Amino acid sequence: MSKIDFTGRVAIVTGAGAGLGRCHALEFAKRGAKVVINDLGGTRDGVGSSDAAANKVVEEIKALGGEAVPNYDNVATVEGGKGIVQTAIDAFGKVDILVNNAGILRDSAFHKLEEENWDAVVGVHLRGAYCVTKPAFINMRENGYGRIVMTTSGAGLFGNFGQANYSSAKAGVAGLANVLKLEGAKYNIKTNVLIPVAASRLTEDVLPPDLFAKLKPDLITPLVLYMCSEQCEDSGVMINAALGYFSRSAIMTGPGAILSDGEKIPTPEEIMESWDKIMSLENPKFFNQVFDMFGELGPLLS
Repeated sequence: MSKIDFTGRVAIVTGAGAGLGRCHALEFAKRGAKVVINDLGGTRDGVGSSDAAANKVVEEIKALGGEAVPNYDNVATVEGGKGIVQTAIDAFGKVDILVNNAGILRDSAFHKLEEENWDAVVGVHLRGAYCVTKPAFINMRENGYGRIVMTTSGAGLFGNFGQANYSSAKAGVAGLANVLKLEGAKYNIKTNVLIPVAASRLTEDVLPPDLFAKLKPDLITPLVLYMCSEQCEDSGVMINAALGYFSRSAIMTGPGAILSDGEKIPTPEEIMESWDKIMSLENPKFFNQVFDMFGELGPLLS
């Protein structure tokens, strides 16, 4: 078994002042990576700022003999994203690895969800992924190498009551990864998606206390390190991680039903009669990109 080593690699971890981000950053450093510790230092709902959280993690890494620099920029702005990446380039010359981990929560039932709270949460999670990833991706293209991890959530894939803003943003992050896996392939840039369940300040009042105590973020980080390694050749996969359990989730398409010859318009009644076939996920298929699905329409396109 080859050892995963990050000597000579430069990693950016956003939201690295605590929780999952801190664990990721520490382990990258222990395995030789030079790390940019980004953290705005605000509250769980995105209010305020402080350099204390990022500075503390940098000091922890230095105490272990590693190399790290802090960054306090806001991921939700284009200027902040550029600043985070520029910090890596100024300090270490390049960017090899980006873990988009920063996040906030402002939960609310949808009928009570205010525009401000929608914008704030989507801004950090989805816009933040754009703002930081774009300049990092450009640098990775120039260098012909990159590893990107997007952090999504089961709430984004399956839904969770009271988290319309968070779930929408997290689903968008997965969609962004689906595009980057295609656009980065030529440049050896792999983009994968982490679906963690871990104890953090975002989950402390969401999870039952006994479960929260068991969900150590340390149990998630090994997956992140593998996905960011040279050895990982997969791109565009979504992996669940909790309590040392790991599994893949994917959007799959069932066999469906053909109700037209390409000219005839099906009736609503024909849809109703074929609903069981349309709904079936027996022997599903995975499509790497949208146009792959056209293969299923072959008889109608000829």
